[in-house]
Amino acid sequence: MQRINSHLHSKNQPPYVINLDPAVRNVPFDSNIDIRDSVNYKEVMKQYNLGPNGGILTSLNLFATKIDQILGLLEKRTKPNPENPNAKPINNILVDTPGQIEVFVWSASGSILLDSLASTFPTLDKYFHEQYVIRM
Repeated sequence: MQRINSHLHSKNQPPYVINLDPAVRNVPFDSNIDIRDSVNYKEVMKQYNLGPNGGILTSLNLFATKIDQILGLLEKRTKPNPENPNAKPINNILVDTPGQIEVFVWSASGSILLDSLASTFPTLDKYFHEQYVIRM
């Protein structure tokens, strides 16, 4: 995610970035929309007596209720702004999902979020997996 973001910035095409990982401590890039700004993962875990994956899933469920607001923001940013003609509309929207991909892919909230984006914008879903090399 960081490399794609960096590449687009180097091409003078900064993306609009959405972070959907409520449990991440640090994101190595700026996010335009961040689930952590509206859902407190640790409080969700405490309030509903959940473990880590349950907390992530419930946080995504709560955030999915705001999809109409998110789509409204994205639609504004992808169109020319008559009030600021020098502002470039965004061409790329990057969505960073939780590392526990199964929680996102197989949940109702994950489907709501991705299906809503896909029905409104040209969409390519790509899941990147970190690779580790263990040397003995």
